Amino acid sequence: MKKLKKILIGLVVGLALIAVLLYVTGYGYILQSAKMVYGNGHITAFIDDARFFPTRKIENDPQHIWHWPLAKNYNAVKPTKRLMDEHQKMKTVAFLIIKNDSLFSENYYEGYHKDSLSNSFSMAKSITEALLGKAIKDGYVKMDDKVQKYIPKLKGKYAGEVTVADVASMSSGSDWIEDYYNPFHITTEAYFCDDLDKLMIEDVRIDSKPGQKFHYLSGDTQLMGMIVAKATGMTLSEYMSKSFWKPMGARKYALWTLDDNAKTEKAFCCVNSNARDFARFGKLYEHFGNWEGNQILDTAYVKKSISPRLKSSPYYGYSWWLSDYKGKKIAYMRGVLGQYVIMIPEDNVIIVRLGKKRDFFPNGTAHSNDFFIYIDEAYKMLGLE
Repeated sequence: MKKLKKILIGLVVGLALIAVLLYVTGYGYILQSAKMVYGNGHITAFIDDARFFPTRKIENDPQHIWHWPLAKNYNAVKPTKRLMDEHQKMKTVAFLIIKNDSLFSENYYEGYHKDSLSNSFSMAKSITEALLGKAIKDGYVKMDDKVQKYIPKLKGKYAGEVTVADVASMSSGSDWIEDYYNPFHITTEAYFCDDLDKLMIEDVRIDSKPGQKFHYLSGDTQLMGMIVAKATGMTLSEYMSKSFWKPMGARKYALWTLDDNAKTEKAFCCVNSNARDFARFGKLYEHFGNWEGNQILDTAYVKKSISPRLKSSPYYGYSWWLSDYKGKKIAYMRGVLGQYVIMIPEDNVIIVRLGKKRDFFPNGTAHSNDFFIYIDEAYKMLGLE
């Protein structure tokens, strides 16, 4: 019994020493992440984790809500068996098909409904890019501005060369390591850290020549968010409310997750909203920045956003993923657990999928298998095969 007691005491002391060591070496956030993620039965961030972080409200205008029209045959066509199998496998929580700006099909699962908020994850990158476009239209920023104009303490050999366009197109030359599962890498630290602005200034370097090669880096979007906030003098949530959420008549307020100091939005992720409101960005970009007669974004800017910047990465524009599946020009927002707003302007189709898992990436493609399935089955339901 005494031996067991000694072992238990040793274990407690050892864990305490590890905790102290993590805090002393700057890795204290690992304890928070382990408690939140593993303590809730997950291995990475999850779609309803906003309750564990500080958030800032993106206000809508309840007196001026724009409601999606319902198609004449709204929800008359049942989801295909293949689609339902994929929903079950990938734990879909919301799936919308919008045709000609009207809701054709709308289904919710896993206890979620029209007003359920869930995490956008990296779909927020496209939203932050839209905020950049609005800041450019409003005269606060220019695409060819140097990043150091707004973030003068940015470090690295090429810190003085990197432009706003470089960070918007993921070609900054940053040394950021994009890894969602290694707790010691900067992506995890950014998700759980106290001070995002400090992290970006102290731990990110531009050591490769910018504008040369695409590398998917959440840090680039965080820099973009810092630029928008500095240039406009507003938080991203405030500017989002003023520029998009209210003008587009959002159904419900949204929440943007902040760093632990409740200061800075995680621009690279974590806008918490519902499927109908996320879909508004699909409609806005499908109409090249025009919302019901209001030109929120410049047409030329939207066209540039959903076109490749670099020939070596035809699957990525300015914070929008691109595809030519089945010969159609497709642009879409994407989150790590299979969050999608898929826009196919040629057929006036928008597909929104929110859920808890994403499928595999076949044959080294830039697009996951479920992306293709959602398009195929939505087109079968629409009778557009």
